[in-house]
Amino acid sequence: MRGFRDRTAVAGVGYTRFSKNSGVSTLTLACEAVLAALEDAGLTADDVDGIATHRVGDSAPPSLLGPALGIREPAWYLDQFGGGSVSHSVVGQAALAVAAGVAETVVCYRAINARSEFRMGGTGRALPAGTEVQYQAPYGYVAPPQQYAMLARAHMAKYGTRLEHFGRLAVLQRANAVKNPRALMRTPITLDDYLASRWIAEPFRLLDCCLETDGACALVVTTAERAADLRRPPVLISAAAWGGGDSFLSGGRADVTVSGAAELAPRLYRQAGVGPAEIDVAEIYDCFTYSVIVQLEDYGFCAKGEGGPYAASGALEPGGELPVNTHGGFLSEGYVHGINHIAEAVSQLRGDAGDRQVAGAEVALSTAQPGYILPATSALILRKG
Repeated sequence: MRGFRDRTAVAGVGYTRFSKNSGVSTLTLACEAVLAALEDAGLTADDVDGIATHRVGDSAPPSLLGPALGIREPAWYLDQFGGGSVSHSVVGQAALAVAAGVAETVVCYRAINARSEFRMGGTGRALPAGTEVQYQAPYGYVAPPQQYAMLARAHMAKYGTRLEHFGRLAVLQRANAVKNPRALMRTPITLDDYLASRWIAEPFRLLDCCLETDGACALVVTTAERAADLRRPPVLISAAAWGGGDSFLSGGRADVTVSGAAELAPRLYRQAGVGPAEIDVAEIYDCFTYSVIVQLEDYGFCAKGEGGPYAASGALEPGGELPVNTHGGFLSEGYVHGINHIAEAVSQLRGDAGDRQVAGAEVALSTAQPGYILPATSALILRKG
């Protein structure tokens, strides 16, 4: 995979407003974000010959977005089944298509009305199809907070991870969101506020959980050479990896305190030719506070079992050794199913993140859901062009 390294780049980023009720269709959100990303790059829909997204629940498929924007014969498209686990593989696969010459300019996007319409807990809908859900449903065990809560509890029992460790992470990310004009939640919180927030599924409180959000985000992927001639500084795609993971209900993983990211990380680092010590900023999938803690361990930033103390040590703050979720993450900016992490990493490497900019950031890690619920995960390493 060394020949893939730095041959493609993210040339544009676009967002819609993040809200609790967009008032428009998911397709409208997708079009708005894609057009904003193309404008950011200095391109138009006429330049696009590839379209890529991922979906679970609410979605705007490429087959609808293409005609809506006048892209009638894309050379390549991807409509990847899966939630946040596959969010980064969408960009990776777009980069492979561009590197192989199958397409030249691909728009990658995710659009969801995940608060006003399609809520992940299943509110108001029939249970999703699947072999495992029939065994969960009789016990009321179907929502992601319930599932992740058991994983977090296992980590607490094995390593002594504490509620305060989760809380410090929630407080840090809210402080980052205060500096982010896009963020849904910009009121600072304290550890006392965290500990006073209501229980959702023990050990998770309200402030451990990501925000159900209406919104969309998009990226433009093209060749590194072409990106260098466009409007914004290019951000090179140094590595993209996906695969692995186990369903924690039937996957047979003996130790659930180890996520699928532990197997993926060495492959990702080999592709990029870097290790954890070279990462300047990390946007780590934070569907819940625990998912950040386990990935800090599994991506090699601290030893197994030390993710909680590491998260509470100050190392993840903007001036620390590994600034994490600099936009506030899914806990405070909004949850667009993974892709807004990639967009923030791009902003950090372009140097246009404003008050939340990490000084000297040149290499970024961005990760997907670490492979617990859907047995898959994915991640990217990006580099300043």
